[in-house]
Amino acid sequence: MVDARTLAVYGERAEDYARMVDSDRPDPDLAAFVAALPKGARVLDLGCGPARASSVMRAAGLVPDPVDASPEMVDLANRLFDIGARVASFDDIDAQEIYDGVYANFSLLHAPRSDLPRHLSAIARALKPLGHFHIGMKIGEGEDRDALGRAYTYYTVPELRGLLEDAGLLCTSEKLGQDKGLAGTTDPFVILRARKL
Repeated sequence: MVDARTLAVYGERAEDYARMVDSDRPDPDLAAFVAALPKGARVLDLGCGPARASSVMRAAGLVPDPVDASPEMVDLANRLFDIGARVASFDDIDAQEIYDGVYANFSLLHAPRSDLPRHLSAIARALKPLGHFHIGMKIGEGEDRDALGRAYTYYTVPELRGLLEDAGLLCTSEKLGQDKGLAGTTDPFVILRARKL
């Protein structure tokens, strides 16, 4: 289920969001994900936003499939990078073993708690055997909206690890940190990498 208020914020603030994530500094988490994949690997960039990560993947020799539920973000991604981004939501993941990797960097945190298990199962089905999965999520408990009105679901690290394992995804690395987002607050986060069993 796509939250209309969250989509509206991303539609209205697409340019601001693109400026926030634009950086000349390499993203070490993205670099580690890219390094784990062979040249020519097909990657679903789930909730791609302005598709900066997909542009890095393409430059590294991967074949990104960038998708986002926000038409404005998809338009911006294609204007910035001519990358073939398309409109799709988490509910549209229906592929069977076609991706070598799935990159969900702070996108699935907008999914309602009741929906995340089935989204993770769909991701696992879409991955080839031993395929790589990257997920970034904010740490916490419950569900809430930020100052901009975006819906968030928060997880503890053990809870998130358990959900990945239930979906058939084995965690291979964990990174904790905190960062300032579009709403201006500094929040704790976790980045997990996993492989399909």
